[in-house]
Amino acid sequence: MRDLTVLVISDPADPYLPMLDTIRDRAHVAIGNQPERFAAHAASARVLLNWAGKRAVFEQTFHMAPHLEWIHSRYAGLDSVLFPELVRSPVPLTNARGVFSQSLGEFVILGMLFFAKDVRRLLRSQAAAKWDPFTVTELRGQTVGIVGYGDIGRAAAQRARAMHMRILAVRRQPQKSQNDPLVEQTFGLDGLGEMLPQCDYVVCAAPLTPATKHLMSRAQFRQMKPGAVVLNVGRGPVIDEAALIEALQEGHLGGAALDVFEVEPLPPDSPLFGMRNVLISPHSADNTKTWLSEAMQCFLDNFDRFHRGQPLANLVDKHAGY
Repeated sequence: MRDLTVLVISDPADPYLPMLDTIRDRAHVAIGNQPERFAAHAASARVLLNWAGKRAVFEQTFHMAPHLEWIHSRYAGLDSVLFPELVRSPVPLTNARGVFSQSLGEFVILGMLFFAKDVRRLLRSQAAAKWDPFTVTELRGQTVGIVGYGDIGRAAAQRARAMHMRILAVRRQPQKSQNDPLVEQTFGLDGLGEMLPQCDYVVCAAPLTPATKHLMSRAQFRQMKPGAVVLNVGRGPVIDEAALIEALQEGHLGGAALDVFEVEPLPPDSPLFGMRNVLISPHSADNTKTWLSEAMQCFLDNFDRFHRGQPLANLVDKHAGY
């Protein structure tokens, strides 16, 4: 079935592109990082893989290919690539949801343990050769609230449950977690204010949409318990960073563990860098040794489904933004 053309937006030298050799007996694969590279193939293309393309290139290539039947993005987050024509288009869009979830779930546990065991104090005492016993906190019995209970949120919940924590969650469609054995109670977005005062830790794992931008801001931080900890493994702008800094500086919040930020790279003059009650990861908590090969395999598995006429996995609700 070599009449099937797949457009791949990527630097042709990308080391993970040879994995596409497994589909070359079923499709013609055209690779390029500029729209003009697809001039001879776009008109007949049925599949578009945005492996590593900028939004402008992705958008131009989309408009060049009127017969697309499926588009795939290698990333889970889509806020930077969704454009109006794509949202309105009937062409199904899939993403790499699930590839990043497990490592981000591990970062959540790291962040909670960092504050529960006061790891920064341990390191200071070790560096000073100081024997300094103190009282630590157990995660067992503590309450974690997960804002955005999708694949990443559930990966965090699985690990929190293993630590014998109580789990609450907020999601746009709470009925989807009605029978989830991990979660004691699920709230809609309008129930965020009811959940926050109960939580010792609040994990932000929500995608960035108009409804979630600055979902966590000054009012929400004030609703949280004194000494509670915020963790963000979703999208930076879900948290109002200025309000977070204020709550940390005032001492109302006990700490924050952040893998994502409103501006990336985080500017060197950001107050977050100098705060002892903040743990910073440079948006790399999911940069495992295998994530790129897993992301490509995610596309290849879905290609097999597409080629066989089977339902695609990881379908995106383009209007919802995830």
